[in-house]
Amino acid sequence: MNYIVLDLEATCEENNRNFSNEIIEIGAVRIDENFDIISTYNEFIKPKINPVLTDFCKQLTTITQEDVDNARAFPEVIEHFMNWADINSGEYLLCSWGYYDRKQLVKNCELYRLDSSWIDKHISLKHQFGTIRNERPCGMAKALNKLNIPLEGTHHRGIDDAKNIAKIFLAYKDKWDFNQVS
Repeated sequence: MNYIVLDLEATCEENNRNFSNEIIEIGAVRIDENFDIISTYNEFIKPKINPVLTDFCKQLTTITQEDVDNARAFPEVIEHFMNWADINSGEYLLCSWGYYDRKQLVKNCELYRLDSSWIDKHISLKHQFGTIRNERPCGMAKALNKLNIPLEGTHHRGIDDAKNIAKIFLAYKDKWDFNQVS
């Protein structure tokens, strides 16, 4: 079994709920059945609908226009990611901090008319963390703080957030309900 702890960054616009978000970065950590980190994955994606990043998006994520301009399109990147994560083996579980990443993956797959059924094998660590601690779900940074784990890297960067979420995942490795897929 491979646990794929992932975090996505997407195009965004401040105070615009109707903005069509697209994934611009996939960051992930692959953890094996012994709870050892096997490898990490990080790749930018060239957006299709809104190819020019807003100033808000660039400031929030620190992702530059050049990063996405030089990136590959989503279909190529997601194929590469799926190979890295060994999705075809069926021996995987996607783990993210909340449901946003799952929903955004499905949305991007639909945009490009790609199969998204593989995304069904997903759990929300955020919601399980709240349940385990008998608390309301909280953000990743707050969860790290509760566990006295320092936030490393840049918050709102896919790879850095994935690495930080992986620390929470490993700290609670005996407490997650891996059957509670969303």
